[in-house]
Amino acid sequence: MSDAKERVEQLRRELNDHNYRYYVENAPVIDDREFDRLMHELEDLERAYPELDDPLSPTHRVGSDISKGFEQAEHVYPMLSLGNTYSPAEVDQWLDRTRTALMGEDVAIVGELKFDGTGISLIYEHGRLVRAVTRGDGTRGDVVTDNVKTIRSIPLQLRGEGWPDFFEIRGEIVMPWAAFERLNEERAFNEEPLFANPRNAAAGTLKLQNSAEVARRGLDACFYYMLGENLPCATHYDNMQRAREWGFKVSDAMTRLYSTEEADAYIARMDAERKQLPVATDGLVFKVDSLRQQLNLGFTAKSPRWAIAYKFAAERARTRLRFVSFDVGRMGTITPVANLEPVLLSGTIVKRASLHNEDIIRQLDVHEGDMLYVEKGGEIIPKIVDVDVSARHAGAAPVRFVGHCPACGTPLVREEGEAAWVCPNKWGCTPQITGRVEHFVGRRMMNIDGIGGETAAALFASGLVRDIADLYDLTVDALVQLDGIARKGAERIVEGVRASCEVPFERVVYALSIPYVGETTAKKVARAAQNIDTLMAMSAEALTAIEDVGPRIAESIVDYFAAPENQVIVGRLRAAGVCMAMPERDASATSDRLGGKSFVISGVFEHHSRDEYKALIERYGGRNVGSISKKTDYVLAGANMGPAKLEKATKLGIPVIGEDDFLSMIAE
Repeated sequence: MSDAKERVEQLRRELNDHNYRYYVENAPVIDDREFDRLMHELEDLERAYPELDDPLSPTHRVGSDISKGFEQAEHVYPMLSLGNTYSPAEVDQWLDRTRTALMGEDVAIVGELKFDGTGISLIYEHGRLVRAVTRGDGTRGDVVTDNVKTIRSIPLQLRGEGWPDFFEIRGEIVMPWAAFERLNEERAFNEEPLFANPRNAAAGTLKLQNSAEVARRGLDACFYYMLGENLPCATHYDNMQRAREWGFKVSDAMTRLYSTEEADAYIARMDAERKQLPVATDGLVFKVDSLRQQLNLGFTAKSPRWAIAYKFAAERARTRLRFVSFDVGRMGTITPVANLEPVLLSGTIVKRASLHNEDIIRQLDVHEGDMLYVEKGGEIIPKIVDVDVSARHAGAAPVRFVGHCPACGTPLVREEGEAAWVCPNKWGCTPQITGRVEHFVGRRMMNIDGIGGETAAALFASGLVRDIADLYDLTVDALVQLDGIARKGAERIVEGVRASCEVPFERVVYALSIPYVGETTAKKVARAAQNIDTLMAMSAEALTAIEDVGPRIAESIVDYFAAPENQVIVGRLRAAGVCMAMPERDASATSDRLGGKSFVISGVFEHHSRDEYKALIERYGGRNVGSISKKTDYVLAGANMGPAKLEKATKLGIPVIGEDDFLSMIAE
């Protein structure tokens, strides 16, 4: 009994941790099969030892993705999870149980793809989208209506006719493979952490505070279930065909099936066809078609009895490690890469797979010449998941992480709490210098055409470009001396350099390669500072007052501009005519109505976004600060304000005002 109790408590801790990583952080560390195995083990133990049952056990709840940055709303109908299996035989057994429970009635089921994204519930009234809520904990979710409206495949106003005055439709927000690849290419170029799979990318994107960035990333949606009191049809399949007529994207793979043989054939067919789909799938779902039969079958505490999910096994290949190389990024990060004997995996030849960092190499216990298991599954980026220790050569040495930069020989450093080793030789390490040049000239940075990786390396090797400011000293005559650059190409480069002086300040900030400052953060920092002199003089405390700028980013910005080399580069860029300030504001649109008062903004707002309120505060002479102190004049509070901030403001006697109060202050 004591052993069972200890195991139950251990499983609950593990499952709660995995739920948090999956639903809150969007960064799972185990696959679905392993999670399901742990959950089934806990369920079995709780059945065997009912005295150990706990209403807060993971077996009694659904994981949550609720974020404090969004308003929450209760679901009209709970969004339960599905029971699942990895065996076609268990799908057949479920169908047999279903027929038995329905007293031998004829049963039609519907087979459909299980899209690998993030669940969404949409409410429509009188044919118009009125609310979009994430799955959350199954009972409550985050209201993400503004972000969902940016997804073009979701109808805001229904087409055709015949829809109920009120109904709910459920689906999956997905990121197509093409959009996912494009996003990860951008993140790789900026040396930002890559999304492991389209599901994580879709979930993270849907919870962004910036709807414009959501729109840019190219999310899609597919719908699979309708709920309501006055649905047009008596079967699930027919209702979804009506939804298709109203403008919803419904998968063509949705099929009626009438026997176990048809269900087995459907599994085999879709397992092959799914690899050609433009979006990620991780399995199939089978549902009883008749809504009356669904009602009669009912629910367990966690899931409907009238549906089951079948999960595809992740595709895996075994191949030999040839050697481990170490790549140097523009920020100096050293990334180990497994170079493999070529192997076919999910339709592509895989030759390389990232090992990420030293800790991963140690966890996998990789030795020279090992046989490695490479997996894609829902991942487009190949990853090493295991080592076949039984195939290891006698005496094979463990793979050792390098201690010196493979490019320049400088001893590597590792900051406390960080996983990555970094080369600190920022001004003498060739890959870092050429990487920063390549980033600077990129299309969404300074947009200087004609300089790719090879040209950047040639410019550095020739001595023409040792830092990004040297680009503005390039001449056509100097460029044509380099191999591979004709006069026309040289003229295009020089013209591109000249035209880059018109690039707006926020893109210049992004182009500088400040560590941890991506495109979105650069925009917010540039708009808050307004010019380069203010930005260079800002303290870490002032920077953290900018939305989405945490202490790590703030310290990175301060350190960047404290370096004499960077100060010289900025000065040379300014002298070359590069834009170093935001456009002048219209003086007629500003006033000193707020008289320098400082504001902290907290919560979710109805009339304006947080960024819009920050702009209004600055426009009317106020100041935005990041945290409440004795010097704070007002807290502008929206819905769902954090209780800790409210308590601190009350304790310090700082007035807490709402939207209407604030708009009255500025007479808007």
